[in-house]
Amino acid sequence: MKSKKLNRYAVFAAIVFFVGTLFPYAYAAADNSLKQLRTFVDVLEFVKENYVETTDTDQLITGAIKGVVNELDDFSQYLDPKDYKELKNDTRGDFGGLGMRLQMMDGFVTVMTPMPGTPAFKGGIMPGDRILFVDDKDLSGMQLDESVELMRGAVGSKVKLTVSRKDEKGNYVTLPDFHFKRERIVPEVVYYRMLPDAVGYLYMVDFSGHSTEEVKKALASLQKQGMKSLVLDLRFNPGGLLTGAVDIAKLFLQPNEMIVYTQGRKKEYYQEFKTSAKPDYPDVPMAVLVNQGSASASEIVSGALQDNKRAFVVGQRTFGKASVQQVLPLSGGAGLRLTIAKYYTPSGRLIQRDYRDKSKAEEGGIFPDVEVIVPAENEAKVFMQYNNIVHTPGKETPKMEFTEKDPVLEKAVEILTGKISLEQAKEDSKKEAQKRKAEQADKKEQTNQKETGTAASKESQKPENGTNDSVSKTEK
Repeated sequence: MKSKKLNRYAVFAAIVFFVGTLFPYAYAAADNSLKQLRTFVDVLEFVKENYVETTDTDQLITGAIKGVVNELDDFSQYLDPKDYKELKNDTRGDFGGLGMRLQMMDGFVTVMTPMPGTPAFKGGIMPGDRILFVDDKDLSGMQLDESVELMRGAVGSKVKLTVSRKDEKGNYVTLPDFHFKRERIVPEVVYYRMLPDAVGYLYMVDFSGHSTEEVKKALASLQKQGMKSLVLDLRFNPGGLLTGAVDIAKLFLQPNEMIVYTQGRKKEYYQEFKTSAKPDYPDVPMAVLVNQGSASASEIVSGALQDNKRAFVVGQRTFGKASVQQVLPLSGGAGLRLTIAKYYTPSGRLIQRDYRDKSKAEEGGIFPDVEVIVPAENEAKVFMQYNNIVHTPGKETPKMEFTEKDPVLEKAVEILTGKISLEQAKEDSKKEAQKRKAEQADKKEQTNQKETGTAASKESQKPENGTNDSVSKTEK
């Protein structure tokens, strides 16, 4: 009996130490916290003594710690010793994979962008797809890093994915399994061309280590071709390096202008990123294209250019992913990746969206100046054309053909070339948004009326002589 008490107090002391070490703010409400911890210890002890199968106390505590961290957001993560060691030693550059940029969304591993020219792209994986199983291993409950690791492997090895995709009604439907062979992923990062009326067009795939260099080359070429205005296309761009976003913004913004800043609970987590030198392209009129697949660094650039009145933004509200994580070493070789701050645009807009709290649905992401809603299937067709643009290095450049209608790009070009003023485009966009909102409200009202009528009809069909009650009593 004495040993059990000692064991219990030892577990309790360990948990108090853990919480006190990682979350010093918890001491502000010490009394209530200690009561909750005592309850946890009681549950842990009862499970250990009475659960139908033998349990491992270390595993139970580890599971509890993961639960604490997972409750915070989709980016904070407890790293057991094995995962933490891999994180520290992860110096791999090129790897065998499928070529997808993924994000955890609504509890599902979700495809942000399949990279052009990769197995995922050529196999038909689309933005917004949910990865449910990898080689029949269920991803539900897994961290994003764990899921990604299952998809990586030796070049030439095979892997099977089970995927769900939205249908026309907005419901997710499981598709036939995808079978892939892993390849070495080395994607192109930019593509550019001249459009009619001297409009330069530059599409960025992501913000990788050499994106800025490639963008500078592209802009120099467009300038030589007589570029008078520029479209920077960041649709389906999931982001990448913060330094890349800052460097791209510096190409267009005046000295001492704010690009982005971070803010957390502690003063030391406040950090500003501003321009310093004169920009290479201070005056060229600009439009930035974004959609729901634009995230992270894409949102930093589009938000900075928008807030500083350097460019107007066309398309759809962005994904909303911009937070700062810090990795802390823990005792026993474990680690903690914790969100310590969030990114804000120069005007103070929070970029990070809270997908868990529906009351904050209107917060986060970059809202376009001119909203252009494109059906998902049409947008997918526009995106698929880039398979013939951004090609795999070492292979012959395919013929470039653009046959799909692109309303977002068309609207941006109309404004840049003066066929319609930005003010008029904004006004038209606002009217369209109000119209959609009214239609959605009418549709919701009709649905409610239909459900109310159905319920009333069922109620009127109930027997009046208590037959249901008598049957229930007889069956008892």
